[in-house]
Amino acid sequence: MTPAQLLEGILQGHPAVQRRAMAKAITLLESTRADHRAQADELLTAMLPHTGRSFRLGISGVPGVGKSTFIETLGLYLIAKGLKVAVLAIDPSSTVSGGSILGDKTRMEHLSVHPNAYIRPSPSSGTLGGVAEKTRESMLVCEAAGYDVVIVETVGVGQSEIAVHGMTDMFCLLQLPNAGDDLQAIKKGVMEIADLVVINKADIDPHAATRAQAQITSSLRLLGMHGNPDHAHHNELQWQPRVVQISALKGDGVEGFWNAVEEFKRLQTNNGKLQLRRERQALAWMWERIDFGLKQAFRHHPHVRELLPQMQSDVAAGRVAASTAARALLAAQDHSV
Repeated sequence: MTPAQLLEGILQGHPAVQRRAMAKAITLLESTRADHRAQADELLTAMLPHTGRSFRLGISGVPGVGKSTFIETLGLYLIAKGLKVAVLAIDPSSTVSGGSILGDKTRMEHLSVHPNAYIRPSPSSGTLGGVAEKTRESMLVCEAAGYDVVIVETVGVGQSEIAVHGMTDMFCLLQLPNAGDDLQAIKKGVMEIADLVVINKADIDPHAATRAQAQITSSLRLLGMHGNPDHAHHNELQWQPRVVQISALKGDGVEGFWNAVEEFKRLQTNNGKLQLRRERQALAWMWERIDFGLKQAFRHHPHVRELLPQMQSDVAAGRVAASTAARALLAAQDHSV
């Protein structure tokens, strides 16, 4: 299918045709072939006027915290409210086949078959933080198709929290009620970017969940006073990060969670921070792709490819310093321009 045909299929109303076009478009965007990349760029440019109307929600948390159950429960709740929900679930990649190994689509068995939901599992392909390289572009496909809420679920290890925060409107961190509450409450690097912290499985140990909620709330207050300027307190026009308890399995607390999300959206839209966040993310995305493109061009440069094996051997053997080798390789590229 041509980019124009794909766009027509994405925009038109018939569900079966639209889903097929979405799947083909995302596959095209994920391709690394040069001819496919040119078609993908054409499709992205044509899609842009139809994007930006969805709310982008990032969900992260350690494995076992119940992300899939939470997303399925939330998705069905939102669909019952008349919304269309897309889920981009980023799975760890198999070291053997390179494919997804968790299979979130099979675990969200009720949501995955609903006509108003679209779930796309993608292998992380070794990308830093476990966020698939093309997730941002896939998000635009879902937005053009008219999905009201696009949820990005990450592996929840390493730098994935930072990565998902950089591509969504709101970042929600799922926590367990009794898995090292003291440690969780002081994980500054994650807490300072969380817009909402969710204590899942609160029904298992209500006392532990309440204790974790109090500790994390206290940590967020400290970060607001001394850390993130966006988390300033005592200002009714600014969003104050908070902690909520839910039981995704039982469906308890989901309405309260979504009420908090809607309040965040209203405040951040009115004070202009939501638009500013998207503008910064778009520029960061551009520079990220430039960095990647320059690295690829450097590796494929004929003079660099000729010199690279010897330099790698010399650095590995300790004959040449890594910084010296890097400068020599960069010079090889510059001298041939």
